[in-house]
Amino acid sequence: MKIPITFLMLIVVCSAAAQEKPMHKKHDWKNMDKYLPSMTRSLGGSFQQFDKLNGRVANLPQYKSLKGYTATLGLGVMREMNKVVSDMNINIGSSLSAHRDRKSSTIHYIGFNANIGYNVLDEKLITLYPFVGLGYQMYQAIFYRDNTGVNFDDVLRLPLVQEGINPIKFNNDFLVYHAGIGILLKSERYPSNAIGLKAGYTGSFRKNGWRSKEGQVLNNAPKDGISQFYFSLVLSSAPWQMMRHKD
Repeated sequence: MKIPITFLMLIVVCSAAAQEKPMHKKHDWKNMDKYLPSMTRSLGGSFQQFDKLNGRVANLPQYKSLKGYTATLGLGVMREMNKVVSDMNINIGSSLSAHRDRKSSTIHYIGFNANIGYNVLDEKLITLYPFVGLGYQMYQAIFYRDNTGVNFDDVLRLPLVQEGINPIKFNNDFLVYHAGIGILLKSERYPSNAIGLKAGYTGSFRKNGWRSKEGQVLNNAPKDGISQFYFSLVLSSAPWQMMRHKD
């Protein structure tokens, strides 16, 4: 976690160094809103195959392999100054494929990332920026059995049967890097709001073994890495820009 935190701090320092003028007035909103970030919300998807874990599951007919896609939601902040674009985000993803009453599997993850890019256009209402960044992603894979043939009274009476109907869960986490491109389109009438797209690639620095749901290291555990393509629709807004009209 030290590397992502250090990267976040570097973005803050670089952004502060890029300021054109210091703000001496406590309520100088006309200048202040230039330095405050916009809030972003995103909706999209990512594509990732965990081949090693799926390879083990494929040999067991009672389990179903993981899907190769997840739906994603994100929340973050973003700022552009002197054509330098920086953002920080929290993202959650899920394959939405869990069916607790029959054989199925699902994958969930939560990720934190910080990115920095550069606007290659001189257009006032369009921002086009390639970016790179670092992040951290935590995953949980869940495998459900088909329990429709299990007798209800056996579950009540027999502890082994109770344990046998529980889903199997495995955890993993990765330090990752990002590279991609984004575009934002602003409204001339409402310049504080924007809509855009982001697409890119996420990779991990190494492959990690899957652990138990309690985080225990397991002997001979399959090792997977992150090799993920993603896209998202991004909505950006800066409501505090309205404060410039209040003074």
